[in-house]
Amino acid sequence: MTKPAIILVHGFWGGAAHWAKVIPELASQGYSDLHAVEMPLTSLADDATRLRKMIAQQKGQVLLVGHSYGGAVITEAGTAPNVAGLVYIAAFAPDAGESPGGISQANPPAAFANIAPDSDGYLWIKPDLYHESFCQDLTKEEALVMAVTQKAPIGATFGDAISQPAWKSKPAWYQISSADRMINPENQKMMSARMKAKKVITLNASHASLASCPKEVSELIVEAARSLG
Repeated sequence: MTKPAIILVHGFWGGAAHWAKVIPELASQGYSDLHAVEMPLTSLADDATRLRKMIAQQKGQVLLVGHSYGGAVITEAGTAPNVAGLVYIAAFAPDAGESPGGISQANPPAAFANIAPDSDGYLWIKPDLYHESFCQDLTKEEALVMAVTQKAPIGATFGDAISQPAWKSKPAWYQISSADRMINPENQKMMSARMKAKKVITLNASHASLASCPKEVSELIVEAARSLG
């Protein structure tokens, strides 16, 4: 069976290295065509364009995996013909006309108040509150590295709306983080239910489930990849 290329898409407040624990798990399962794309986080249009370029470089089927805001990016860019499936890891999956910010404002997450803009319009998680906000189930050392290396988005990106959601035409899988303080778990339940995901798993994890539960996250990705064969 030909394995699909897997493209891992990070979200706000982190880069491609947030997939550091998932990548070896996938490689150990025989998935060698792996890509962790670096998003500019300057607008949904910019991020979707970057992902579309990566998708276009692949010769066969592609499985997109999005964490956090990366879910919005795969929702927007995942309509490409060679995209065969979508996996959402504690991620936004907006409908047409919806934005991550709109979804969050309707049902705010616990750590919403810990996000602050700077004078240039970038949004940051306050570094001293990063551990408790984003990754309370990681060690202090891991959280410190994430806090110091966090990749802040342009604030306006939060309000960018989806045009045509890929999950309406592609099979999707979803992982809910029940202890998520960045995307309200109730919002995750709503988004996973309305997309009629082929499988939904719930982990007792923070927003950073890709780092705290890499084995379980990887198992869901592998299950999705195998089903595409």
